Amino acid sequence: MTADLPLAGRIALVTGGGRGIGKAITRRFVEAGAHVAIASRKLGHLQQTAIELGGLPGDVYPVACHVGKLDELERTVREVEAHFGPIDILVNNSATNVQNGPALQATDEQLLKMVEVNVLAAVRLVRLVAPGMIARGGGAIVNMASVSGLTPQPGGILYSMTKAALIMLTRGWARELGPHKIRVNAIAPGLIQTEFSEYFWGDEERRKAFAGDQVLTGLGQPEDVANAALFLAAADAAFITGQVLVVDGGMLA
Repeated sequence: MTADLPLAGRIALVTGGGRGIGKAITRRFVEAGAHVAIASRKLGHLQQTAIELGGLPGDVYPVACHVGKLDELERTVREVEAHFGPIDILVNNSATNVQNGPALQATDEQLLKMVEVNVLAAVRLVRLVAPGMIARGGGAIVNMASVSGLTPQPGGILYSMTKAALIMLTRGWARELGPHKIRVNAIAPGLIQTEFSEYFWGDEERRKAFAGDQVLTGLGQPEDVANAALFLAAADAAFITGQVLVVDGGMLA
């Protein structure tokens, strides 16, 4: 690894890597020299991302995967390791938000879907990937949380609950895996301009309700989160674990 390529030769798996924040993270990682496998349900988005990022120092390998299904996660990890080798960096970025409305209207079906994708997928992937990191003497895990895991999201109680759970998992994994030199951190984005969050930034009233106290004006961009992910994955953060890096323009300040 060099200062210009801080992730040279490292192998990363980024879930939800074909669009939005995941795509921006993938770009920053391959620019830094990493070989990055990107996984999500829609192979077309992944393939397009791989084409767009061709010619950068690292490589991109698309893998179709429904992160809510254990057998597909197991297959994905096997496929990535067969293609690139053992995984050094895991970014749990895939998420869903199928409940926008009053808390009392949240259904069991919405709860189960949100837990399956936002929490259980991360638990399963850490369980699949961490043993190899332990055997090789270290690794880095970055979990994509949210400011909604630190303060309730207006009209999104289930999303907030799953992101709060991911933050607690981050801290627990950091304590358990730290002696094996595996660093586990989370990022808590605020209102970032992606298709995923358009429900909030596309409507002025909802935008004010979500980020009305934001100190820095404007919408955050996926690249703002990607820069944080690169820092946490690289050696510059070698003494940082169990932390939640908030990228919200001062919304929670």
